Amino acid sequence: MVVLNARRCCRVAFSLRGIRMKVSYRAGIVLFCLSCCSLPVFAQQSAPAVQLQPGPKPPSDTANQLVLDVVVTDKAGKPVKGLEQKDFAVLDNGHPQSILSFKATVASPATADLQEPPIKIILIVDEVNTNFSRVSYERNEIKKLLQQNNGVMAHPMSMAFFSDAGTEIQNASSRDGNAILAAFDQHETGLRSIRRGQGFYGAVERFQLSLNTLNSLIVKEAQTPGRKIVIWVSPGWPLLSGPGIEQSAKQQANLFTTIVALSAAMRAERMTLYNVDPEGADAAGEVDSFYYKEFLKPVATTKKAETGNVALQVLSLQSGGLVFTASNDIAGQIARCIADADAFYTLTLDAAKADKPNEYHALEVKVAIPGLTARTRSGYYAQP
Repeated sequence: MVVLNARRCCRVAFSLRGIRMKVSYRAGIVLFCLSCCSLPVFAQQSAPAVQLQPGPKPPSDTANQLVLDVVVTDKAGKPVKGLEQKDFAVLDNGHPQSILSFKATVASPATADLQEPPIKIILIVDEVNTNFSRVSYERNEIKKLLQQNNGVMAHPMSMAFFSDAGTEIQNASSRDGNAILAAFDQHETGLRSIRRGQGFYGAVERFQLSLNTLNSLIVKEAQTPGRKIVIWVSPGWPLLSGPGIEQSAKQQANLFTTIVALSAAMRAERMTLYNVDPEGADAAGEVDSFYYKEFLKPVATTKKAETGNVALQVLSLQSGGLVFTASNDIAGQIARCIADADAFYTLTLDAAKADKPNEYHALEVKVAIPGLTARTRSGYYAQP
């Protein structure tokens, strides 16, 4: 197992007025900082700062290019195989772009181990943002998934366990579901020092740990070429946005830098996020299950930046992944995410030159065949 950086969290007073985050992504460096101050009813306090390890520098030969992993689905949501370059059109801010290279990937149990570079699937069990009782149910669902087809997985997969004590990631991927299950059984879900109901400061701590883990995962996976499918089984970390939460202009500027940094880092590493909510039908209709949709619009300027823009669900959809809620069939939802590795297309095009730093460009991939839908990352931040 690999243990990523994490830190112990302690209880702090309830109530918060603002947050502060700072990220830089120059020459591939990613740093996160977040601090908090309380409402006037309390003496001013600050949550501990979080500083993450440096991120990787994108290869120089691809720094000015966009590599898009595109999944095309039919009306039933099943990945479509057999398409050619002529079937695709790419729009950058509404303008057609030339496709420099095209590759169709079709994986099957017989060829999954032969993919070059390999497709990597990482399943993250979130024990920080999920209720303890629900983690137990989710573990049973994951075991059901791993035991399907006599334990033979369609694609190599590794597991990660995210807790406030640290994040454990299996060193190697495997198609042997029984071997993965054996390692899974060795992991014990521990009681957390962070629990829901601890108020806003507890939410801030979970938010910090979650972003820290995401960034650490990006850094670790930078050592591996190819596409990464990250399935995060979690109701998501706190949005920390809404009435009563105010941010200064400086805080918004720092948060905007964070948004740009995450977008650039995940794109450089060809990482697609997927979110499966283990609370399922129990959370159907709750505000948390749909409030993230308020933050799906791209953030083009500093003044539009809110903490909800880095929610797990938002990052998942913007990276070209999926979000599943309101169902207790966790095993089925995870399998649906994994199915995106069965067939996809990799398109390379030139990145646009921007007139100013961090200029947002919306991306759209269209398929000429009626009834098909293309899904990829929704945009990127271009540089001069």
